[in-house]
Amino acid sequence: MQLSKATENPLSESQNFVYFFSDVKNANSPQNVAVLGNKAAQLCEMTSIGLNVPKGFAVSTHACREFFQAGKKWPSGLAEELSAAVERLEQETGKKFGSTENPLFVSVRSGSPVSMPGMMDTILNIGMNDSTVHAFAKTTKNPRSAWDSYRRLVQMFGEVVFGIDPKLFEKEIAELKQKSGLAHDNELSTEDLEELTQKFKELVKEKTGSQFPQGVFPALSMAVSAVFESWNSKRAIAYRRIHSLDDSLGTAATVQEMVFGNLGNDSGTGVAFTRSPSSGEKQLFGEFLANAQGEDIVAGIRTPMPVEELKKTMPQIFEELFATAHLLETHYRDMQDFEFTVENGKLFLLQTRTAKRTAQASVKTAFDFCAEGLISKQEAVLRVSPKEVERLLHRQLDQNAKKFAQAIARGIPASPGAAVGKIVFSAQRALELKQKNADEKIVLVREETSAEDIEGMNAAEGILTARGGATSHAAVICRAMGKCCVAGSNDISVKDNKLFVKNSKIVLQELETVSLDGYTGEVFLGGLPTVEPEIAEELSGLLLWADSFSRMRVRANADTVQDAETARKLGAKGIGLCRTEHMFFGGERITAMREMILSRTEEQRNRALEKLAAFQKQDFTGIFRAMDGLPVTIRLLDPPLHEFLPKEKKDIEALSAETGVEKELLEKAAKELSEANPMLGFRGVRLCVVFPEIYEMQCRAVFEAALAAKKSGANVKLEIMIPLVFSETEMLHSKKLVLETAQKTLQGEELDFSVGTMIELPRACITADRIAQHADFFSFGTNDLTQTTFGISRDDAAKFLHPYIEKKVVEKDPFVELDRNGVGELVKIALEKGRLAKPKLKAGICGEHGGDPNSIEFCHNAGLDYVSCSPYRVPVARMATAHAALGVTRN
Repeated sequence: MQLSKATENPLSESQNFVYFFSDVKNANSPQNVAVLGNKAAQLCEMTSIGLNVPKGFAVSTHACREFFQAGKKWPSGLAEELSAAVERLEQETGKKFGSTENPLFVSVRSGSPVSMPGMMDTILNIGMNDSTVHAFAKTTKNPRSAWDSYRRLVQMFGEVVFGIDPKLFEKEIAELKQKSGLAHDNELSTEDLEELTQKFKELVKEKTGSQFPQGVFPALSMAVSAVFESWNSKRAIAYRRIHSLDDSLGTAATVQEMVFGNLGNDSGTGVAFTRSPSSGEKQLFGEFLANAQGEDIVAGIRTPMPVEELKKTMPQIFEELFATAHLLETHYRDMQDFEFTVENGKLFLLQTRTAKRTAQASVKTAFDFCAEGLISKQEAVLRVSPKEVERLLHRQLDQNAKKFAQAIARGIPASPGAAVGKIVFSAQRALELKQKNADEKIVLVREETSAEDIEGMNAAEGILTARGGATSHAAVICRAMGKCCVAGSNDISVKDNKLFVKNSKIVLQELETVSLDGYTGEVFLGGLPTVEPEIAEELSGLLLWADSFSRMRVRANADTVQDAETARKLGAKGIGLCRTEHMFFGGERITAMREMILSRTEEQRNRALEKLAAFQKQDFTGIFRAMDGLPVTIRLLDPPLHEFLPKEKKDIEALSAETGVEKELLEKAAKELSEANPMLGFRGVRLCVVFPEIYEMQCRAVFEAALAAKKSGANVKLEIMIPLVFSETEMLHSKKLVLETAQKTLQGEELDFSVGTMIELPRACITADRIAQHADFFSFGTNDLTQTTFGISRDDAAKFLHPYIEKKVVEKDPFVELDRNGVGELVKIALEKGRLAKPKLKAGICGEHGGDPNSIEFCHNAGLDYVSCSPYRVPVARMATAHAALGVTRN
């Protein structure tokens, strides 16, 4: 069988199933990664740049897909290609597969086109059997390592190929250590390991009815099939769902000559990052285990030592690792996560991939790589996703509160952030609690996590483990998910669904509350308060670069001076929605509002309105000053009046005592104002038509505030917005009221302002050309537009939307991500019609969708001028608008 030869051309599914690392050039191209899988593609790349990579080949993702299409049977020709590949590997290594003289051993690892760390299977030491184990002992002069390698093969093969419960193997190890009085696996003697191998083989026979396979080629074939099947394991499917990855990609199987890290103290295995995956600092970061194999460090079974320790124990290896990290970064122009093995003092590279990192590290590395001249500003912006910016805005433990709190334990700060929640001890329990109550805050506590825990980890706020290090499974997955993780805490143990704090009497039961600090590794008893984070210098720089690429501007929804100041500090280019009704709640304001609603005469109403006007003027003046030089869109009163009246009997009685209005009259007023469907009732512009004095009061307060702010030196850019308009006559009527009030209030003083409308009804979209004749701008209120388009009440949707999404009746919650096919089409219709009537019509969006990256991409493509969102989502929206302008597609 002729195997593929060296090529720089893109690989094709119509070519071979098997590709040698040394044959493929430009392996990192998207097309080649899709065929080889990411792991094999990077092994090809590392080979091509001269790094010491054990020889091997990849069985392609195409073979995997055909394997599933054929009902888990190998496609025609694969067996012959695999046999020919092993023969070539024998020639290149000078070893023989299955030989009792100089045996070749191989590993079989999974490798999908998109990295899925720990989610699929690996089998090491294939080629070991009852004969070759003695040959290996003889050639290495190390019988202990030979039997250690053989028992590992039987264990991994039993778990991965035969599906035997891992706990059964662990039980055998634990019993043997107890019998021998040993604490650690690496203390087992040659005789112990030989005995353990025999027990493992007996366990395989007991559970499968068959002997452990002695034929090396059948074992290799079974391992390749098992790796293919791990693509559809429960944990792999869950990981792809959580990260929105394509189920049809398949995985490659990478077959590679074994190098052994378990040959003694001059051997070992490690994982290293070219920079810190937590902070992004430029330093070699990683962990190493002497006399061990790769799975030991990734699984977190033993707590490793920092890679820095190699300076003392293996200084030459440390220097080689440092040089390797520099070469990898220069080649890939990104931070790398690489695995390595040291065999008898010689360094081998087993894998590299773009490193999973925290949001903090993502921002710092993007900024620093640009500063170092390795990437452009545009590349730097594209490397930080809006979701990562959002993670940076998550709350952190209050440092002042920590001063008065006692840490009950400490571990490795493996993934930053804060997690406050009730502890549970299994992934299944975390998932159950989260499904029962989506708002439940959970901290998952484990001895160590495994790939099977993925769904429970996704449900938790943070993870605490007793074992493992900064490169363990828990750490890697938490960094990818943006979750807080404290790993490898020697201060705790987990047993019988209890958390024991060593050297103390503290024992925590399920559902007790703890607080984790992912920056320091501290664990606190009880719930500590959290605070908003500070924006790092690197993020500020990246967001300024992002702004330079954006077409749309980002404004904020802000109703108070504090909100306005926060929004401006976070980079908002104005206020897109100031909800005046929010100013009426609390203290004297709600009392005055209720007086106005309960008025029986125009005189009473005007007296109450005067009180409200004073409050409104004060608020607007502060907001105009805070947003000096930036546009402020003020929406006039929108909600129905009954929302300002109490509903509970005790609240009605309290209001009666406060205002002197009889309780019966209050109940009558509330009843008169109540509506069968208030969201479609007496609200918005309808209040203006029926009670024009309310809007007159608001407009007067707005104009007086604008003049006051202007006199104090502020550059006021005022936009007045009329809500819930469905016709051009409503728009004309309300605009006339605004202009007349302006004339009376301004009395000849100059003030530039515009009057527009909130488009939130389907009829307004369809008649937008008529409405635009009287509107200076459109602002799409997509919350209400979604309600009125779908005929769904946002407040009641929770009763059925989740089952709809689960059963794929709808793909996503339309109140979270804008519905492009329905609501989106109405937005496009309104924009097209509005701009036909008024070509320079300004248009934006001010619903919750204004802070959603996928919805922002739609807004950019539709031609909106700005989006408006809550203040703390402004940085997220700034990055999303840049990504949209640079052509990133999210849907």
